[in-house]
Amino acid sequence: MGIFGRMKKELHKAKQPKASAVIVAAGSSRRMQGVDKICAELGGSPVILRSIAAFEASPFIDEIIVVTREELIPVVGRLCADFGMKKVRCVVKGGDNRVESVQRGLMHISREAELAAIHDGARPLVTPEVIARTVTLAAETGAAIPSVPVKDTIKRVVDGVICATPQRSELFAAQTPQVFKADVLKAALTKAVDEQLEITDDASAVELLGMSVSIAEGDECNIKITTQADLILAEAILERGALE
Repeated sequence: MGIFGRMKKELHKAKQPKASAVIVAAGSSRRMQGVDKICAELGGSPVILRSIAAFEASPFIDEIIVVTREELIPVVGRLCADFGMKKVRCVVKGGDNRVESVQRGLMHISREAELAAIHDGARPLVTPEVIARTVTLAAETGAAIPSVPVKDTIKRVVDGVICATPQRSELFAAQTPQVFKADVLKAALTKAVDEQLEITDDASAVELLGMSVSIAEGDECNIKITTQADLILAEAILERGALE
């Protein structure tokens, strides 16, 4: 890279607000038939390590907070140390549900962090491009999530009967990292807890504040490991080099 290329890269980085990643890996893995999805091996590495490494390698992320189950804290901490995850600020205990876990992670981000990127620890195939696109868009708009268009026709069902068929062109499957202004996300999650609101992801909480959330281009390979079949699919994606 020439001198002008380096200057352009440094200028871009200088304009980019500080971003903290909170990687949430505190789930019970109840649908994995006895396999802990966070510690399951994928392509020779634990799932959680692949998730952390993606953010470690991203120039758009300044620090990482990992939230996991209490019994996994020493395991994850050792993995981070052994594999040189220098951006990991701490590994903390999760809560009773996802909202609590995210809140606990947000408590540990630095005061200088303007953006918070919340990522499912069970999405180990997230690419640098997805992270870059989402963080960049959130820096511009205040809130952004990666997503991909829904391929199947979706039916809304009540009491076992179809009551609506939404336009497929308007439907997108949400992924992570979901990136927001840190203070906005903290306020949104506090409201959700105080009012006992049901939310399915972090964007839902921000939407309830009346704030618009922008859509960044996601990646079909950025799947979430929820079942054994997902783990097999992730292995297949790695084997055919779809992420390279």
